Amino acid sequence: MLQDIPTPALRETGSCVLETERLTLRRPTLADVNAIARLANDRRIAENTRRLPHPYLQHHAIEFVRAIAADRRETVFLIEHNHSPAGMVGIDWREHSAPELGYWLGFEHWGQGFGTEAARAAIDFFFEEFEAEHLISGARVTNPASRNILEKCGFQWSGVELHRFEALGSSSPVDRFRLSRSVWSSLKNWASSTRREP
Repeated sequence: MLQDIPTPALRETGSCVLETERLTLRRPTLADVNAIARLANDRRIAENTRRLPHPYLQHHAIEFVRAIAADRRETVFLIEHNHSPAGMVGIDWREHSAPELGYWLGFEHWGQGFGTEAARAAIDFFFEEFEAEHLISGARVTNPASRNILEKCGFQWSGVELHRFEALGSSSPVDRFRLSRSVWSSLKNWASSTRREP
């Protein structure tokens, strides 16, 4: 019975590039390792991102990029602004029944709307490419900027949970959010992104 229930299709994302008004989102490569390590090695980012260690060193970035390259189903994009890396956005498929949007930006890129723009492009890609009916995400309760991004993207608050943060070495309360395909469809009038092959 349960085995007869279809699960969302996980397809290879290949190497498509998403373009928004100001950003380019593409698969990170080993050529991006230094920039990723420089941006991610910031306690302000690590304390608001569950799995980023602090300090974040070059070997962490190398492991990250190699893991993405090894799993073609990964839906992870490097965010670029003016051909310069600015952060990361992607969908975490560890729980196939609960795909989760995650993102972070380098500190110098905060407050410019890049988080919302990149999140919307990743959300569009997710709902256009996969059969899942909803996407989840979260923001530390002490991170109103991230909560604001999720709300601007149509996510609806669904409660508070405790999650472990590697950089903190402890758990912290996280506001949980959910975006359904139907809500996304009704909000789809936001600025669209385009896709091209590299």
